[in-house]
Amino acid sequence: MSKLPEVGQKAPPFSLARDGGGTVALKDFKGRKLVLYFYPKADTPGCTKEAIAFNGLKAAFAAADTDILGVSADAVKAQDKFKTKYDLDFPLGSDPEKAMLEAYGVWVEKSMYGKTHMGIERATLLIGRDGKVAHTWPKVKVEGHAEAVLKAAQELA
Repeated sequence: MSKLPEVGQKAPPFSLARDGGGTVALKDFKGRKLVLYFYPKADTPGCTKEAIAFNGLKAAFAAADTDILGVSADAVKAQDKFKTKYDLDFPLGSDPEKAMLEAYGVWVEKSMYGKTHMGIERATLLIGRDGKVAHTWPKVKVEGHAEAVLKAAQELA
């Protein structure tokens, strides 16, 4: 079972289909800081709260020269609906094949009501301008998370 990339390690490259068509890739953020957050499913209560929290702090992240990218295994069509419904102002990547999710160690075995299944572990990485992982938040609890990530982004040169 893989795990999140280590702090100081180069972030694994990726290129994903994204909301609105086209693609989004790690190289698109070269020279900028990037909040890369993984969420289990678009338009579910926790994922919605998390997306709204990041979106509400978008201007503060921009002031800290930091971009935001949300990623799930949802199809582009579901990402489009989610983005439109909540007026999200950052890209959403789609990885239904789960190659990027596996590379980042967030496609994991989960258990609910005694049954195990594979799913996305809610996690966030802050990637520095140099393309290296500067901070990780595994097993994220939504409450106060976006604010904690913003503080780390503001402190990162």
